[in-house]
Amino acid sequence: MINAIIIEDERPALEGLVSTLSAIADDVHIAARLSSVRESIEYLSQQPPADLIFSDVQLGDGLSFEIFNQSGIRIPVIFITGYDEFMLNAFEYNGIDYLLKPVDKESLGKALNKYRMLEKHFTDHHSISKLLQYLGNHKKKRMIVKKGLENISLRLEDVVLFYTENKIVYVVDRWGKKYLADKNLAELEEELDTNIFFRANRQYIININFVRGFKSYEKVKLMIDLTLPELNHCIIVSQEMAPQFKEWMYNS
Repeated sequence: MINAIIIEDERPALEGLVSTLSAIADDVHIAARLSSVRESIEYLSQQPPADLIFSDVQLGDGLSFEIFNQSGIRIPVIFITGYDEFMLNAFEYNGIDYLLKPVDKESLGKALNKYRMLEKHFTDHHSISKLLQYLGNHKKKRMIVKKGLENISLRLEDVVLFYTENKIVYVVDRWGKKYLADKNLAELEEELDTNIFFRANRQYIININFVRGFKSYEKVKLMIDLTLPELNHCIIVSQEMAPQFKEWMYNS
């Protein structure tokens, strides 16, 4: 039996989801029906964790992402919403699928099968907690950046570096194009795969795939040599960070 929670503030959508679930899955038990960010945080802080959450994104008192930010829970989530603009964010918050309203039986059935397959895989490997660890450590593959009035989905593998200047964070891709990021370097550092990205100093985060090498600088520091020299960025690793940088280069 799958113990599930539904977070939805629109009654027709809630009733439609319950009806569809009952039609396609007799192993799903609805343990709670919640309708706001506040109510959800309070519930999740007091009750035993469920197996799965079905959640809208836009609730009356904010985005449901705040629920997972504040509660710190690691429960798989199937997001169901009327907007596709939150898709990239959803997978940062335990999301295993993202469905658009009105949800149909086929889409919901596929999402449930995805959950069952993940659960079976990690159960067969003797630890259901590994599923939750997978969700918590699953790093994003893309990010939304801005170019003028345009919002662009940029693959992180194409990002050469992030840097901050005058409190603005810029993103530079492999073709030398520059974009604006809406997060600071500390927030980006939390989200990025540390096998690929390294916080070189207070101003820069760099991608290992675009580091040609490094050399000594002022005896105790390191200067990074990028594969795109025309970017004209002088990136220095401090004496304190130099050992970590070398270990990252050798082991990533």
